[in-house]
Amino acid sequence: MGLLSSLLGIIGFGIGVPFGLLVGFFLFIYSKPKTVMEPIHRPLYELDNSSLLALLPDIPLWVKCPDYDRVDWLNKFVTYMWPYLDKAVCARIRSMTEPIFAEYIGKFQIEAIEFDNLSLGTLPPEIHGLKVCETNGNELVMEPAVRWAGNPNIVLVLKLLSLRITLQLVDLQIFAAPRITLKPLVPTLPCFAAVVVSLLEKPEVDFGMSILGGDIMAIPGLYQFVQKTIKKQVASLYLWPQTLEIPILDAATVAVKKPVGILHVKIVRAQKLLKKDILGTSDPYVKVYLTGESLPAKKTTIKKRNLNPEWNEKFKLIVKDPQSQVLHLQVYDWDKVGTHDHLGMQLVPLKTLTPYETTEFNLDLMKHTNIINDPQDKKKRGNIVVELTYAPFREESIKIDGPQDGYGRKESGFDRPSDSEVFSGAGLLSVMVQGAEDVEGERHNNPYAVVLFRGETKKTKMIKRTRDPLWNEEFQFMLEEPPLNEKIHVDVMSKRTGISFRSKEFLGYVDINLTDVVHNGRINQKYHLINSKNGVIHIEITWTTV
Repeated sequence: MGLLSSLLGIIGFGIGVPFGLLVGFFLFIYSKPKTVMEPIHRPLYELDNSSLLALLPDIPLWVKCPDYDRVDWLNKFVTYMWPYLDKAVCARIRSMTEPIFAEYIGKFQIEAIEFDNLSLGTLPPEIHGLKVCETNGNELVMEPAVRWAGNPNIVLVLKLLSLRITLQLVDLQIFAAPRITLKPLVPTLPCFAAVVVSLLEKPEVDFGMSILGGDIMAIPGLYQFVQKTIKKQVASLYLWPQTLEIPILDAATVAVKKPVGILHVKIVRAQKLLKKDILGTSDPYVKVYLTGESLPAKKTTIKKRNLNPEWNEKFKLIVKDPQSQVLHLQVYDWDKVGTHDHLGMQLVPLKTLTPYETTEFNLDLMKHTNIINDPQDKKKRGNIVVELTYAPFREESIKIDGPQDGYGRKESGFDRPSDSEVFSGAGLLSVMVQGAEDVEGERHNNPYAVVLFRGETKKTKMIKRTRDPLWNEEFQFMLEEPPLNEKIHVDVMSKRTGISFRSKEFLGYVDINLTDVVHNGRINQKYHLINSKNGVIHIEITWTTV
């Protein structure tokens, strides 16, 4: 029987091959080719709703939404940087996963978990549109639309019971809409201290998982379960308002120090000063200032022909760091002609002061602070008497003192403020002029801002040839009481750089009521400039009490 079947198979093969070749020859000779139809090209406005909806997922956001910008330049930048980003990201992944893998070594008979290959491939992600959001904070907010259909080579090896199990990630596709915030903006390269990332919606992630050569994602129900689990876990970590913050610069080196209190200085008197005038007298006055400040020094009045002057004059200085700042006291002899003669100086570190407590200092004047390297200068220069009181702002006093009470002396007059004194005490009014938009003059566009309050005038720097200046300058006013029912006036001006008639031009103004600032502690918003067509100015005002 076996011989007969083999014989029949040989005969069938011998007859079938020539017959198949003969039939194929006649079909090739006598069959006529079909006419290939030209593709139909139709404009978008002629397509029906179903055809348009089928095309929408492939249309980039910068075409569909006017808020998104086309960023081909950024995609080219990412393409050139991708080989280096690939290495950096993979190194970060290895460093993050090593401690996680180490927790499972020795458990469940697992001997080792390691990457056999780890590469993100040669295809970089594409940004299909970028939207820049406008905020009132000191930050830059961007919302890119990212799509990545990559070819990564990620192979994980699991050694289990002397078996080597390989897991490979294949056909990875990611569609995400992150929000990237660069904040705070600082005057140090790269001009932002941290990157904050969050997701506006759950990302779409599609991939295959090959184990021992087979795709486990083909198992019914497993693919949907993995997709749902990944979306849930990622959303719990990074879906807004959850964020991932990546520090770029050390906060201690770039932080802009804000005022934390006020130093009350009373220059009482001086005794036995040096004689600098021809008649054997001096015309003394005192300059006081704090280290780390660019503000001009405070000066007392001049006492003519007096070596033992009494001033009893009070000054207020803004304190930003009571642990490191030092008060400088400089005594000079006033001269009508030439430079003023230096009579002596002295230093008082603020860390020696107790908050809310008035301390009297009787200080011997020195020629300079380097007395160790100049032991020969032992000339007596007299002494100066001052009274100092450091009054922290309310937030700072809570931070320093905690819940304790009874920190001042009765005669100091600076006892800790209570809640009923919020709208009655002294404080600091800070005005931050951030920038303006659409300010335009008839003759020139070199805008600057002028802040007027209680007779004081402060000016920002002038920025040449722009309609959208960015000043970011802060001005401070120390007040004895809250500015309730008062207004602050801000003018935007333009000045011609050359010499000519009518060199200044008025671009608009705004009056801001300070009542809301006192009650809320801070306002940060944009105001439309009066007498300007489209001009807007961005101002932040804070009120801090002691």
